[in-house]
Amino acid sequence: MSELKNRIDFVYIFDVCDGNPNGDPDAGNLPRVDAQTGMGLVTDVCLKRKVRNYVQIAKELAKGYDIFIKEKAVLNKLIDAAVDTETQNGRSARDIMCEKYYDVRTFGAVMATGKNAGQVRGPIQMTFARSVDQVAIAEHSITRVAVATEQESNRQGGGNRTMGRKATIPYGLYVCHGFISANLAKQTGFSEEDLELFFNALKNMFDVDRSAARGLMSAQKLIVFRHDSALGNAPANKLFDLVQIKKNTNGAPRSFKDYEVTIDSNVPFGVQVEELI
Repeated sequence: MSELKNRIDFVYIFDVCDGNPNGDPDAGNLPRVDAQTGMGLVTDVCLKRKVRNYVQIAKELAKGYDIFIKEKAVLNKLIDAAVDTETQNGRSARDIMCEKYYDVRTFGAVMATGKNAGQVRGPIQMTFARSVDQVAIAEHSITRVAVATEQESNRQGGGNRTMGRKATIPYGLYVCHGFISANLAKQTGFSEEDLELFFNALKNMFDVDRSAARGLMSAQKLIVFRHDSALGNAPANKLFDLVQIKKNTNGAPRSFKDYEVTIDSNVPFGVQVEELI
């Protein structure tokens, strides 16, 4: 495994068409929005979930690429197993968890809910994704030509119809910012190979996580700023400001073609820019 020696910042741009990219359970699972501005939101937790799902599929839980936070996992059992292994061979439970679970050495984890395996600060952190423009939430009535119980069928005289609701966003372009620390990567064992897998996940994770509720979600741009040093050569916010997104239509945007993404050529010394999408 190659050691990650450079600080990296990145801009991840994706869109949704006729779907709900991230439902809010506190609002009847409607798409998340900023109540003050009307901008759409997708949480970092949602995006990390998709990364985990991609890695789980791509690596098939191979050695070193298991997933700690996965569906139906009982976390304390996994933590306890690592602590028991520590007792047997003298290696720290924290190191065992980082080596075994890709998401622990990538995003970090609190592992003190059962036996204490410590806490890991992950080298990759991501912000909420926020839409470039306000999003409009559309609610649709839908019909199912079946019912759940015999009683419902009797009440309808055999009509057997069930009404429901579905909420979507006609179109939204979202921007997420990410940060990768070489210093924390050294502590968790996160490598250049792990980084390549992470970027592959960002590029392809929507294609392995399709659902009727999410509509058409697509990765549109992944712009990476790689510093020449571990501590970095420029503030992240100044690098992010180099990426400009402008709407090129007078009407409501309905596709990525309605926007233009440019990168200012005045990049600070010691920073290299790469467009992976």
